[in-house]
Amino acid sequence: MSWLELKLRITNKDAEALEDLLLELGAVSVTLTDAEDQPLFEPPPGETPLWQQLVVTALFDEALTSEESTTRLLLQLADGWQPRALPDIRYGILADKDWVRAWLDDFKPMRFGQHLWVCPSWWRTEGNTATREWQPDPEQARYWTERNQDLLDTMQQHGNTLLLLDPGLAFGTGTHPTTSLCLQWLDAQDLRGLTLVDYGCGSGILGIAALLLGAERIYGIDNDPQALIATADNCIKNSLADSRFPVSMPEVFKHQLHSGAVQPVAGVMANILAGTLIQLAAHIAQQVQSGGWLLLSGILHEQADDVIAAYRPWCRNFEVSQEADWVRVTAIRQ
Repeated sequence: MSWLELKLRITNKDAEALEDLLLELGAVSVTLTDAEDQPLFEPPPGETPLWQQLVVTALFDEALTSEESTTRLLLQLADGWQPRALPDIRYGILADKDWVRAWLDDFKPMRFGQHLWVCPSWWRTEGNTATREWQPDPEQARYWTERNQDLLDTMQQHGNTLLLLDPGLAFGTGTHPTTSLCLQWLDAQDLRGLTLVDYGCGSGILGIAALLLGAERIYGIDNDPQALIATADNCIKNSLADSRFPVSMPEVFKHQLHSGAVQPVAGVMANILAGTLIQLAAHIAQQVQSGGWLLLSGILHEQADDVIAAYRPWCRNFEVSQEADWVRVTAIRQ
């Protein structure tokens, strides 16, 4: 089956109206993507920000791929958009393919540091009964395994640590430099027996990695309820008891810390945003006992000096590492 694909560039204030019109005219899908490589950072819960300039891509089924049908659709689109003038439209025929396999090709076993690996949970070693909300069907799973067999063989070598994690709604699968920088650092540390905080835990990837690398307990903090659910689900996939990774909203944890129900910990991981790191500097630093460490990420390289300045009243021995445009800042609590 083939598809008629339309692409239009538009501002975000008109995106919703154009999306509605395309769906009314029979589009089977409408996708909004960035037109100018504008970064979008983590929004508050319930908000869905859009880029200023968007490319709207609509797919129509094969019945509209003839020249006559396409011309009729474009006229209907122009008529429905009146009195405004439509932006330029690019259109063409998109050949069908196995979209699940194309999507699966984006996810491979990944190594961070020397021994830590992150792998989708649809691959599992014998005897692993990890649960999951979705997995490829057996044929697709075999396809994925065959495509990645060399990496899977390397991953299973003695001494490696394996973290099972699937792409999902909560941020953090290891592919972004901010997460990669943190995982590399954790792989190089002696975490045995430590109690830590994963502030802004997202998918739970940093906290779970720390537990698998020897930490005893992680407090997971996030202001998005979906992130707390995802963290708990990912603990199940990695056969970790939920008592080792209790999760809570920021205000709940802040109260526990101030009341003495939770004591300052050996280290805090905070892969969030520079502005939030700066705003919460005192609160985050005070979660860590004297001599403990802070692992801060989600920071663009030009923001590193401001983050360091915010934490300097409580910390020393700052170190900065960079990957692409992003940096990781580590420090020791005074």
